[in-house]
Amino acid sequence: MVTAARTALPDLARAESLFHALSDATRLAILEMLRDRERCVCELQDELGAAQSRLSFHLRVLKEAGVVTDRREGRWSYYKIVPGALADVHDLAVAMQPHKGVLPIRRTGSCCR
Repeated sequence: MVTAARTALPDLARAESLFHALSDATRLAILEMLRDRERCVCELQDELGAAQSRLSFHLRVLKEAGVVTDRREGRWSYYKIVPGALADVHDLAVAMQPHKGVLPIRRTGSCCR
């Protein structure tokens, strides 16, 4: 029986977007570079040794997931981590953990009748 006290289901679309954005080594490296300050795209490109098109793809994935944001200043684009975005990852992961006190299913033959 499901009760009203049960916690709300996580936003699965948000979870998919965030976990996808964090599932690539290049995107994780970008986030590591942005931990302390915003960076110009040219800095990211130089430090990663990445082609502009490849870097743009990864930045777009992070931006569409709401993990980073950008601003333009003249010809340059600057990126930074969105405050709270990575806290969302934590909250989603915690929401998906098994509930305490949930007993394992007892196997007595077939599970479906």
